[in-house]
Amino acid sequence: MYQLGKPMTQATESKTPTQGIQMTDAAVQQVLFLREKQGRDLCLRVGVRQGGCSGMSYMMDFIEPNNIQDTDEVFDHNGFQVVCDPKSLLYIYGMVLDYSNALIGGGFQFTNPNASQTCGCGKSFAT
Repeated sequence: MYQLGKPMTQATESKTPTQGIQMTDAAVQQVLFLREKQGRDLCLRVGVRQGGCSGMSYMMDFIEPNNIQDTDEVFDHNGFQVVCDPKSLLYIYGMVLDYSNALIGGGFQFTNPNASQTCGCGKSFAT
């Protein structure tokens, strides 16, 4: 698994490594493939929002690097940046993002150590 390094934002710089958001090799490969199809050097924003079967749902999208907010946590992995807002990070800190190309149940999968309940589709959770 890849561990996306420590936050790069000045407000959270520390000597202690942080677990942040982890990605499996399959997830990294798929995200890089999707980013390449966009034809631009984009960052991956990961977060949560209200909604879904269990109360909160995961969200992921590519963003331009100039759309990173001062309050965002930015994790770097060999030049690839994953961005998360501080409120979302409270709910997904330590999450593992995986990818499967299985015909049934394939796609991105979230393993969140903070979730007390996960819906059957795996795209929403409760704490």
